[in-house]
Amino acid sequence: MNKFVLSVLYLAGLVVSAFAAEPNTLTAEEQSAGWQLLFDGRSLDGWKPSDAPGTFSVRNGEIVVHGPKSHLYYVGPVHDHDFKDFELSADVMTFPQANSGVYFHTRWQEQGWPEAGYEVQVNNSHRDPKRTAGLYDVKDNYDAVAKDGAWFTLTIRVEGKHVVTAVDGKVVVDFTEPEAWTPPTGHAQRRISHGTFAIQGHDPGSEIHYRNVKVRPLPAMASGAASGSAANGDNPGRHSPVTGKR
Repeated sequence: MNKFVLSVLYLAGLVVSAFAAEPNTLTAEEQSAGWQLLFDGRSLDGWKPSDAPGTFSVRNGEIVVHGPKSHLYYVGPVHDHDFKDFELSADVMTFPQANSGVYFHTRWQEQGWPEAGYEVQVNNSHRDPKRTAGLYDVKDNYDAVAKDGAWFTLTIRVEGKHVVTAVDGKVVVDFTEPEAWTPPTGHAQRRISHGTFAIQGHDPGSEIHYRNVKVRPLPAMASGAASGSAANGDNPGRHSPVTGKR
């Protein structure tokens, strides 16, 4: 059985165990495997919002995203908020017409759409046709893989230049960034590197909830493959003429 198949089976097992455990806690198995919580279920400690801080709140053990455009960056102590090779898992619930996303290999910005890193789309019914778990503007997904009003588990695995996204253990995107990579137009810094995570608040009409946000650094990173801390910056992105997505 190859490494990729084993990874998919592990992610499927993680989905089952996530819903069996108390929200925002780790099972003994997860702790042994190196998973660490990024959200404590009570506060936004370790997270820093950009443009409109009021877009993000905590209610009933969930990060509630609802308000004007803003991004919530992880700036906490886990791995000094600087990740290279990792697995990230989060339970997500979208509401009708909601649009959001999870960025990785990004860095703090005071305002604007995150310039650095990749965005994994979260969208099950918004007018933007690009659906959940696609790599936005790189390898988009146009198929519905989750439903509004129901929890689903989004997982992102990055190892070297290889990115795999999955919903409830089912792989949606399997992408390897080419050696001679040219980022898509309008996304000059959309490339594999290292950095932190960010949760997107897209627009006032979107409401999305997140819980069980956890990460597992993979061995290459744990041995020091990521160098330096995620850089600070203030470099506003440009709006898409249709959706405002960055």
